[in-house]
Amino acid sequence: MNQLIHTNSDGQRVVRLTPGKRTLYLTKDLEQIRAQLRGEQDLLMTDVSPEDLLDDINTDTMTPAWVCFRHRPEDIALDAYAGLFDADGKRVFETRALMDGNFEVIVSGLRKGTGSSRETAPQCEKWSGISLVIASSFAPIHLRNNLNLGQLLGDHAQLERLQRGEEIPLEEFTSKYDPVTRAMVEAGGLFPFADLVAREVTEIAPPDTQPRPMTMAEKILAKHLVGAEEGHVKAGDSCLVKVDGGYSHEFTTAQVHHFLSKEYGPNYQVKNPNKFAVFEDHLLYATGVEKMKPFEDEIQLLRELQVEFQRHSEVRDYSAKNGVSPGICHQVAREEFIDPGDFIQATDSHTCMGGGQNALTWGVGATEYAGLIHSGFTSVKVPESIRFELHGELAEGVTAKDLILYILSTYAVREDTLDRVMEFGGPGLSSLSMDERATLTNMATECSAKSGICEGDRQTAEWIVARRPDRTIEELEAGFVAADPGAVYAGGVHTINLPEIVTMVAEPGDPTYGKNLDELGIVEIDIAYGGSCTAGKEDDIEFYALVLKEALASGRKVKEGVSMFIQFGSESVQRFAAEQGFLEVFAQAGVTVINPGCGACIGCGPGVSNSPEQVTVSAINRNFQGRSGPGRLFLASPLTVAASAIEGRITSYQPGMFRVPANAEN
Repeated sequence: MNQLIHTNSDGQRVVRLTPGKRTLYLTKDLEQIRAQLRGEQDLLMTDVSPEDLLDDINTDTMTPAWVCFRHRPEDIALDAYAGLFDADGKRVFETRALMDGNFEVIVSGLRKGTGSSRETAPQCEKWSGISLVIASSFAPIHLRNNLNLGQLLGDHAQLERLQRGEEIPLEEFTSKYDPVTRAMVEAGGLFPFADLVAREVTEIAPPDTQPRPMTMAEKILAKHLVGAEEGHVKAGDSCLVKVDGGYSHEFTTAQVHHFLSKEYGPNYQVKNPNKFAVFEDHLLYATGVEKMKPFEDEIQLLRELQVEFQRHSEVRDYSAKNGVSPGICHQVAREEFIDPGDFIQATDSHTCMGGGQNALTWGVGATEYAGLIHSGFTSVKVPESIRFELHGELAEGVTAKDLILYILSTYAVREDTLDRVMEFGGPGLSSLSMDERATLTNMATECSAKSGICEGDRQTAEWIVARRPDRTIEELEAGFVAADPGAVYAGGVHTINLPEIVTMVAEPGDPTYGKNLDELGIVEIDIAYGGSCTAGKEDDIEFYALVLKEALASGRKVKEGVSMFIQFGSESVQRFAAEQGFLEVFAQAGVTVINPGCGACIGCGPGVSNSPEQVTVSAINRNFQGRSGPGRLFLASPLTVAASAIEGRITSYQPGMFRVPANAEN
């Protein structure tokens, strides 16, 4: 039970602060944070304006990758906020700083918890003594992870009242949630709530929403209701829904196994293991990175615990064989078992990539995943949606990566996409390949959206059948889900004329820092990286090859002093590259080719920067400080990455740009 929840003399459950405990304000003035951690300064909400507080605190900041190598929450909490650095690259939070500070409340600004779905982020706060998290707004997966842990979430005005000595009724913190989530928080978290449901102390009935036009997300959830063959839902409804499948990877499986064993004993069971899976993709190359050497024992333990989980549960096994991974979980899952109309949950924020093939998919934390893989269902608050109607075709040299960077800089930055499902449709969608659609949905999480989903068409079915010959086009098309005319979009319906999209780049720090590349100025680079789930697909490999072949034809290759890396998203993509002759092109151009895996995107593999002075242009999905090394990281399309590697500076690709004599420098 949350330590701030009490029962007063009237029998009412209330929230009150604990005398002697402290509140930590995550201010933009990092020295002020240090002063609070040292115990030299105590602030009140009246001393701080919301504008003074840090916005967009991402989960990499709260628990960097190396902290996530630990699977016990109490060990993770030792290095809470280890990814928050000052301008000189020094940690603001040293080991045990949050844990030893006697804090029970933590305060920040907008969009708390953006980025990866890692549940370690709220765990590092809870196991450091934090029971109340205050922010102007929360990223959706991070919000859900907090609630699953039984954390109270509030706003600045509520904190000010508590600091005046008020006792606030618990319902003021929980009434904003749907009935299922409210019951879960008031029970102390997901596992105590699940116990109440199992003992029939708490009963959840299907929503009684009457027939109505529905969005794609609503229609899929309505088909998965527990206790109803098929019904109708609307945004805001709380319900229990069946989960078709999902997956975890070696970064997260150990926690899932730990929680299941702790809650249900060593003989716990998993529902429908055939459509659940484990992947070895994130940490495969960690042992080859110098800075990871101190963590090799922890990483090996994560691998061993994943093997133990897989053998116990008998879920699909995508472990590395002879040091080579079958591929990144999101790419392999879409190739091998995500179908149109599916509802998929997995322990990674880029799970939404599966939405490119007309499925509803999003990331969850280890606690929620452990619960649903054991029961076969999960609780959902039906999300709102925002629709993007695409028209026309992208210009030559412009890709879906440029489109999503435009959406980030236009709609996500003003929170139009926050916690909403991003629907992509309209006549222009057919001009985008399946891999390009996957790029759009993959980066929905960078928009702090709940998920992304594309309409299904013949191209969708043909792409799946080409990889799964046991399926038929007719069977897959029968599973397509389309929005109903008149469906309600809380985020609005937005028309995007694809020919108007230009080459984009996101400046270091956050994917929302997008701008027209032509406005960037001259930025010389040291590293060009192409890979990750976002940019290691077949189409992406073709983009790199297109530019590099053109450069080779004019006698040019990767510029001296620049290192270019290409990493495949799956073994299937790697075979495609070999069949197309692209491996020879990459070798001749001076590119380092890497077997499938997450690699530099997660800071674990070739392609990471080694110093703050280095500059990288990368086709990955996020560019938070320290995400892929200490250097400055710009996000761009595969075409831009390849062209920049040839030029030695961030450059947009224009068809035919290298059909000129090689200059003296190359």
